[in-house]
Amino acid sequence: MATVLSDDGKHVVVIAFPFGSHPLALLNQAIRLARAAPNIAFSFINTEKSNQSLFSKQPNIPQNIKPYTVSDGVPDQDHVPGTLPLPGPVLVDLFLQASLENLEQAIDLAVKSTNQRVACILSDTFVSSPSLSLSHKLNVPYIAAWPSLSISVSPHFYTHLIRQKITNSHEPNKNTYLDFLPGLSHLRVEDLPPDVLLKTGEEHKETVFSKILASSGQVLPQARALVLCSYEELDPPLFVQDLKSKLKSLLYIGPPLSRPDSADPNGCLPWLDKQGSRSVVYISFGTVVAPPQQELVEVSEALEASGFPFLWSLKDDQKRLLPNGFVEGTSMIGKIVPWAPQTQVLAHGSVGVFVTHCGSNSVMEGLANGVPMICRPFFGDHGMAARTVVDLWRIGVKTQGGVFTKSGLLQSLNLILVEEQGKEIRENALKMKKTMQIAGGADGKAAQDFKTLVEIITSS
Repeated sequence: MATVLSDDGKHVVVIAFPFGSHPLALLNQAIRLARAAPNIAFSFINTEKSNQSLFSKQPNIPQNIKPYTVSDGVPDQDHVPGTLPLPGPVLVDLFLQASLENLEQAIDLAVKSTNQRVACILSDTFVSSPSLSLSHKLNVPYIAAWPSLSISVSPHFYTHLIRQKITNSHEPNKNTYLDFLPGLSHLRVEDLPPDVLLKTGEEHKETVFSKILASSGQVLPQARALVLCSYEELDPPLFVQDLKSKLKSLLYIGPPLSRPDSADPNGCLPWLDKQGSRSVVYISFGTVVAPPQQELVEVSEALEASGFPFLWSLKDDQKRLLPNGFVEGTSMIGKIVPWAPQTQVLAHGSVGVFVTHCGSNSVMEGLANGVPMICRPFFGDHGMAARTVVDLWRIGVKTQGGVFTKSGLLQSLNLILVEEQGKEIRENALKMKKTMQIAGGADGKAAQDFKTLVEIITSS
């Protein structure tokens, strides 16, 4: 006898993109929604490896969120050509190639487990195409969540135009401004991800991932809503207006700033307590970025020469690449740890500057705490984030030539921490902190947009 599914309760499927910081950002959204709508069942679909990491580290997950596993798409080792482990881009494409069929199986399992039909699909935009297809098949609304800095979604609406104007007309000048993108005239060609800049006839170079992003202009307008993890007050009005004109609904719900950072196993906070106000250099490149050894050496030499106290979150395998004697020689002024409670570190009054890769979470956490930034972008949306920090918000500087050098980093550190010329940057950072506080308040637009998102989900 066939199982009779209940229509009484609500069941929302949440589909993660299992790479980098994306799953954590989406889980934080799901937790917030689950607390606001305790009678709705949330099925969080993610790869087994990513789910194990997330749910083992995240405390106090609401009981109405349950993890479900989807295959990562990687064939058995015997069937994979080349040397394992596979490069990140290959893993991404393998996951996305198999995602539609695998996600459908995972959703079937979630439906059987909850005994409730799916009422809505919420997914990371990087899995937008299969998520939209599944929503059509199930005849339910699809809500897309953009996990990166909000302005970084715009180029994917204009990929064809960018290629037409920039890459097909001439050899692109990296300093050419993208003044034809509404509200984003501060961006330059060099800030864009390479996939966006492919020429006509080079489509064979596109990955599955880049094709999904390039299709955003067709997929996202079909979504019931696009959710941005930022505040509208941070973005250029012309950009906001343009995006709203393309979508059924645009919801700024604020960044997921809360991380499970209460633990401080490496004693970062007591060490910071002993430092002077706004004197410490905090360095972190996130969980994915691994700077080249030569750049790590340049950073080390700059820190040693500067004499500024520093806290450096650096994995042990990268720490081994530092110059001999550096750790011992700087032990009186510096502290190197394999992990730091970043939200608490950036909120500490002794931190004066944040040396960052400009990942979205890091940028938002720096903004929220009024900490000026020294930006060294590496890939993806890092370039757009860095340019926004420097030229739109004016709360930081970018590394000279886009890489770390001893002289360049020394100059940037002195500018922000000491020189009168850096006073405007320091003041702007504090102004942006105030803007964030007001935007994130109970009466802010983000609070209303979040209520709208809850209403969309509960009424589906």
